[in-house]
Amino acid sequence: MARRLSGTVAAAFLAGLAGAAAADCPPPVHVVAPGETVFTIAESQYGALEAWEVIYTANLERLPNPVEILPGTELSLPCLEEVAEEPTPPGPEMRLLTASNNAPFTDRDWPEQGMITELVRAALEETPAPVTFAIAWDDTLPGHLDALDAKDVDMGFPWARPDCARLPDHALCAAFHFSEPIVEVLSLLFVTESGGLSFDENSDLHGRTLCRPAGAPTFDLDTAERQWLTRDLITLVTPPTPEACFALLADGEVDAVAVNEFTGWTVLTDLGLRDTVAPLPTPLGVEGLHVIISKQHWRGTTHLYRINAGLAALKESARYDEIVARHLGTFWERVK
Repeated sequence: MARRLSGTVAAAFLAGLAGAAAADCPPPVHVVAPGETVFTIAESQYGALEAWEVIYTANLERLPNPVEILPGTELSLPCLEEVAEEPTPPGPEMRLLTASNNAPFTDRDWPEQGMITELVRAALEETPAPVTFAIAWDDTLPGHLDALDAKDVDMGFPWARPDCARLPDHALCAAFHFSEPIVEVLSLLFVTESGGLSFDENSDLHGRTLCRPAGAPTFDLDTAERQWLTRDLITLVTPPTPEACFALLADGEVDAVAVNEFTGWTVLTDLGLRDTVAPLPTPLGVEGLHVIISKQHWRGTTHLYRINAGLAALKESARYDEIVARHLGTFWERVK
């Protein structure tokens, strides 16, 4: 069954073609010729460029990309009268995916479900081309990239970005577009006060053992200047949780825990280690947290424009600083 053209686009388009019976029902199957796209086919078969969405939604399984279509592909061309009669499917126009247990950034139990969650919502409200959206939660992070790649969801957050200029073949760089950073956070080295570790130069950590939870990105440990992992200059231990890292630190089995400042202070407080463990003054680096979308998503550049334009407008207003300040205030009150 042909899928219905969505919302206001359908109403305007079908109204505009009222009375154009010849264009309502083209031949039911169109074999794609070299160089054709859904846009050129819409013009030639329906007489209107706007009909491209009718073609796209009727052929989702055959059209991973509406512009690059293999010649010889057989596309269904529904009658517009049938399309108009079908009920509008429920659901938002943009679906975003995130995970909990990442306070103060994304957490279902945090006010407004986290600072980044609130900033993403605010940015999508500020965009000049707003669409309906919904945010889904899945705490099994390894599945997020699969869901994004399969287009089960449209965008995901928050994700750290590798140095894609240096690592263009990295899996994230090759497969996903990144938004402008929603926020930037410090990555710190937490050490015991009795450990005697200092960090002023990259070579200060050569031969040391660092701990970072499994699944956390390691881009900052292997920059072009450091190459700590590539050249085996450090040993990296990756237990399942940040708490496990700090337990290893307290037992003297690692020299430092390398995590962002919020994770570090949260665990120190929860484990009662603030009297014996503290961050070194020199940060490992600054990490941006982004929204990502598959490069194969047919609305990839459009959705990316929406989030970037909305974020730019949000940062120009007082609302961005107010949201960040409110969440940071809540965080530091909780870890006193």
